[in-house]
Amino acid sequence: MNTLYVGIDVSSKSNVVYLMLPNGDRHSNFSIANSHEGSIRLVKRIHSALTSHSLDTVLIGLESTSVYGDNLVYFLREDATLTPFNRKIHVLNPKQVKKFHDAYNDLPKNDYVDSFVIADCLRFGRINKEVYLGDYRYKALQNLTRARFFAVQNLTKEKQRFITVLFKKYSTMTQEKVFSNTFSTTALAVYDEFESAEALANMDLHELTEFIIEKGKNRFPDPDAVAKAIQKAARSSYRLPKTVNDSVNQVLSISITSMKALESQIKEFDKAIKSQMELLPNVLISIPGIGPVLSAGIMAEIGDINRFENQAGLAKYAGFAWRQHQSGNFEAENTRLIHSGNRFLKYYLCEAAFSLVRCDKEYSDFYHLKYKEVNRYQHKRALALTARKFVRLVFAERQSSLYLSTIVLLSAESSRPALLKTRSTGLRWMFFVFVKYIKNKKIFYLNSLDITPLVLNCLL
Repeated sequence: MNTLYVGIDVSSKSNVVYLMLPNGDRHSNFSIANSHEGSIRLVKRIHSALTSHSLDTVLIGLESTSVYGDNLVYFLREDATLTPFNRKIHVLNPKQVKKFHDAYNDLPKNDYVDSFVIADCLRFGRINKEVYLGDYRYKALQNLTRARFFAVQNLTKEKQRFITVLFKKYSTMTQEKVFSNTFSTTALAVYDEFESAEALANMDLHELTEFIIEKGKNRFPDPDAVAKAIQKAARSSYRLPKTVNDSVNQVLSISITSMKALESQIKEFDKAIKSQMELLPNVLISIPGIGPVLSAGIMAEIGDINRFENQAGLAKYAGFAWRQHQSGNFEAENTRLIHSGNRFLKYYLCEAAFSLVRCDKEYSDFYHLKYKEVNRYQHKRALALTARKFVRLVFAERQSSLYLSTIVLLSAESSRPALLKTRSTGLRWMFFVFVKYIKNKKIFYLNSLDITPLVLNCLL
């Protein structure tokens, strides 16, 4: 194969490029700006090298470096100049590149050397599959779900900080949990509108009751009891010096504003995610316990299911694979999970597994079985194994229902679906979703030759 190997060391301002010929010799080594204009120059240099040496293939590799390489990958994918040359783009794990670099004992560490190592790594092979960016709908969904993920994280951290500061002002109130929800509208109003515990303790009980009714929109069954509990907790709380109390009030007020802003952001993200999900077929949402947030997160991180050969490949991508430790006749029974994998997908799958344990007997029994097998790290191990089991269902569901070659269009009036009796959770929910789509007079897609006749027979 006449292949040009292109190693790119990406940074925020510039990209260092190494062009390597098929025999491993250097063609050129240069630096370009990490911009649209710089990418145009890069493609021209690559095209010149290909034509001058009569090469028919180009392999481009770069490290996974946060967001700095994403725009370059999009550009290289969409630019038509390299299309005739069987262009392939690989995003390499930095750990893999480092270990490959370590094999060269005498190499220094700089950007030009790194670009050479990436190019040489491509030449030797044993690299991941070409990066898949065929359907940008999943990338768009991923942008939204990840932004929501971080917004939720920020909200959680802000609430933790708020509770810490709140203890200074109302120590007893936080201990006794006067409000069932510390962050309810009524609770936040009490924390924010009263200057001190002393002011709250000395307030007229009738006025406080009216305040509770107003802020709670008359949802409290016994507002008098709530008002008495609040005053009792306020009287038992510590009294702060005025200067300290004023600063605490400022922190609480700013924190409340921040939490409300984050909650508003999350709602906007939810709307945007819902809108984006309407462009994609979604079967996972029909599984009990898998709501819109989890299904969107899982779909966004997986993308096109066809880029995985089997469910084991998907599990490894999510980080649910265990290292083998074997030597001679010895093979360790206790092994650790691999450290690599998509941390977002791993998070969503674990959350989904935990939800399924509460909602599905099959998964609940499996979790408790694995929980009892060991004496250490019981929950973590059982949850990881349950998530691994769920991966098989996700792979089966999405392969059978999301990526489509056979289109079946039926109407509710002409269909008489029978009960599908099967122990397979994947097939069971596949049928459930199919019937649901029929009732809504929508199009349902199937691509599995095995599942299509099964579902159709159930509809006869």
